[in-house]
Amino acid sequence: MDEENIRKRKESQNGSTSNNVDSQTKDKQPAKATVLQKDVGLLSGICLIVGTMIGSGIFISPKAVLLYSGAVGPCLLIWAACGVLATMGALCYAELGTMIAKSGAEYSYLSEAFGSLVAYLYSWTTVMVLKPSSLAIITLSFAEYASIPFYPGCTPPVIVTKSLAAAAIFLIVMVNCLSVKLANYVQNVFTLAKLFIILIIVVAGMVMLAQGNTENLSNAFEGSSTSVGAIGLAFYNGLWAYDGWNQLNYITEELKDPFRNLPLAIIIGIPLVSVCYVLVNVAYFTVMTPTELLLSPAVAVTFGDRVLYPLSWIVPLFVVLSTFGSANGSCFTAGRLAYVSGREGHMVKILSYISLKRYTPAPALIFNGILASIYIIPSDINTLINYFSFAQWGFYGLTALALIVMRYTRKELHRPVKVPIFMAGLMVLVSCYLVLAPIIDKPELEYLYCTIFILSGLFLYYPFVHRKVNWARKIMRPITMHLQLLMEVVPPEKT
Repeated sequence: MDEENIRKRKESQNGSTSNNVDSQTKDKQPAKATVLQKDVGLLSGICLIVGTMIGSGIFISPKAVLLYSGAVGPCLLIWAACGVLATMGALCYAELGTMIAKSGAEYSYLSEAFGSLVAYLYSWTTVMVLKPSSLAIITLSFAEYASIPFYPGCTPPVIVTKSLAAAAIFLIVMVNCLSVKLANYVQNVFTLAKLFIILIIVVAGMVMLAQGNTENLSNAFEGSSTSVGAIGLAFYNGLWAYDGWNQLNYITEELKDPFRNLPLAIIIGIPLVSVCYVLVNVAYFTVMTPTELLLSPAVAVTFGDRVLYPLSWIVPLFVVLSTFGSANGSCFTAGRLAYVSGREGHMVKILSYISLKRYTPAPALIFNGILASIYIIPSDINTLINYFSFAQWGFYGLTALALIVMRYTRKELHRPVKVPIFMAGLMVLVSCYLVLAPIIDKPELEYLYCTIFILSGLFLYYPFVHRKVNWARKIMRPITMHLQLLMEVVPPEKT
C-alpha cells in the first residue's frame, strides 16, 4: 500500500523532511482520529440541499417549462409534479444513505449493487466532467451578474467574467479547505439570503394578487400543449431546476446522527424548495403575461423592476448571493466524491488524503477547483454540460435500480428508512425517459462523443484499477509523497 510505505519511510528516515513535518504537527493536533469529522448537523444539511438546489435558474430563466407546456396552468402543475418526483427520488436516496452509511452518494450505492466497474465509470464521468463543469457554470453565472452593474447598458467583457469566475472558484475552494464548519457557515448564510429574496418575491406576488392582478391566472389552461413530447420536455427542464436533491448523500459520513438527520433534512428541504418554486412562478404571473415572461432575459429582474422599484436593485444582488451559495455547496460535495473515489482506489490516492490540521479533504477540493478553472476557458461550456446531463440521469436511474436490486440481493442490510418499491421503479422509468428523450428528439453526434468519453474510462480501469500495474505505483509513489509533504495531508485512518 502506498500510504504504508510512506509511513514506514517517515519512521525510518530520522531528520528527513517528512519526519520534520510530523514532529512539527504532532504536538499541535487534538487527540482525535485523522478522518473527516461529523460537523454537519440538521440545519446545515437542510441548507446544503436547499442552497444547492436553488441556484440562479428560478430567478433568471424559468421559461422552458412554460414554453413547452404552453399555458400558465400546466406550467404550475408541472413545477409541482417535478417537486413530487424530486421528493420521491430523494426518499429513495434516504433509504440507500441510511442502509449504506458511506459518503459518495451514487458511487457508494452503485459499487455495492453492481460492483467496482460501474462505480468507477460513474466516478470517472462525475469527478472529471460533471462536478467541475457544473461549478464552472455556476461561477460564470455569478460573475456575469456581479459585473453587470459596472457595465451599464452593455455586456461585460468575457475576460472580466471569466477572471471573476476564476477568483470565485479560488475563494470557494480556499474556504472549503480551511474548515468544514466555515464552509457550512457560508452555506447557511447564503441559503438564508436566497430564501429571503424568495420571500420578498412571494409576498410581493401575494400583494399583487390581493389587488386583483389575476388576469394571467384566469383561463390558465387555455392554449395548453397537447403534445406528449412537449410535455415531456417541460418535465425535463423542470427536473433540471430541481437537480441537487442528492447532495446530502455525498457527505453521509460527516453527518451527525445520519440515520435521523439524512431523511429529516430531505423531508424538510425538498418540499420547501417545491413550495418556493411554485409560489415564485405564481408571483411572476401576477405582473407578466406568458409572452412577456418568455421574452424576459431575466425574469426575476423584470419582476423587481415592475414591483419593487426603487428597491429593484436587491434582486440582482441576491441572484449573485444565490449563485455563490450554490457554487459553495457544489464544491463541498464534489470534493467528497473525489475523496471517496481515491480512498477506494478508483482515483489517485492523494485525493483521499486529509489535511492534518484542518480535517478537510484538501487535495480533492483543490483538484476539483483546478478542473473547474480549466472548464471556464472554453466558450461553449454550457453546451458541454447539456450533452452530459443525459449521463447524469442515466446514473440516477441506475441508482434507483440499485435500490430495487439490493432489496433481493442484500436482504440482510438494516434499513432504517424503507420506501415503497414503486417509487424506485418510477424513478427508473423517469430516468430512462430523460436519457432517451433528448437523443430521440434531436439526435446529435455530441451524445455519441459523450458516451465514448464515459466508456474511455475502461482504458484506465483495466491497467490501473483492475491489474494495479507496478510501474504506475512506482511513478505515483514519489509524486504522492511530495504532494503529501507540500499540503501537509495524511491518509485517513480506518475506523
